[in-house]
Amino acid sequence: MSSANTILITGGNTGLGLEIVRALSKEAVSYNIIIGSRNLEKGIKAVTQIQEELPQSQSKLSTVQIDVLSDDSIRGAVEYVASTFGKLDVLINNAGANFDHDIQGGKLSQRDGWNLAWNTNVTGAHVTTVEFVPLLLQSASPDYSSSQVFAVINASPEAGWPKPQTLNPTESYRSSKAGLNMMMRQWYRILKNDGVKVFAVSPGFLATGLAGLGEETLRKMGARDPAIGGNFVKDVVLGKRDADEGKAIYIQGIQPW
Repeated sequence: MSSANTILITGGNTGLGLEIVRALSKEAVSYNIIIGSRNLEKGIKAVTQIQEELPQSQSKLSTVQIDVLSDDSIRGAVEYVASTFGKLDVLINNAGANFDHDIQGGKLSQRDGWNLAWNTNVTGAHVTTVEFVPLLLQSASPDYSSSQVFAVINASPEAGWPKPQTLNPTESYRSSKAGLNMMMRQWYRILKNDGVKVFAVSPGFLATGLAGLGEETLRKMGARDPAIGGNFVKDVVLGKRDADEGKAIYIQGIQPW
């Protein structure tokens, strides 16, 4: 078994997850970085991409298939990490999704869309954590990590019903993230005496594929380079925000409600 810290990033093959992988791979420290991906081929492609970009990286990259909506998939990922590394030092619950466009466009009903958002963003992260806790407790320094949006997004629409469709609807998404924050607080309470550091990390408004709008549209709305979020999460992994353990944090400090 390797003595290097082992880090698993769910949804690590794209967007913010891939930026976290990239940021960690640039460090002089050697890590075992596991890219969690729903599609194993995409995970392998992400590993190859980072290895080609950073051939001098001290870290070792691998990938594992993990779908946070599938208990069998999560348990399979646990078995892989256990048999390959024997422990997990850092779990980054990055996998998430926004289904509000599908709700707004009629592809999903309100009930189905909200249930899917909570199942993905809250329950998926919770079950993943439950399954990986035994491996986190094998670590000498375990860590577990689970946004300022602009006025146009937060503005209230004109009176009347139905409300007009918006460019970036976030009702179910934000609700699920509020639930995720409370889930983080509960895990902080449960694991406090085990020495497991728990955070909710808000990377900010980034130009990723999460909202389904495309990077260019998001950049015009003021979204920042995903690398900024990747480097921020890396800093949390490196212990630079340990004073804020158990809180929802962003780059400037504690995330306001």
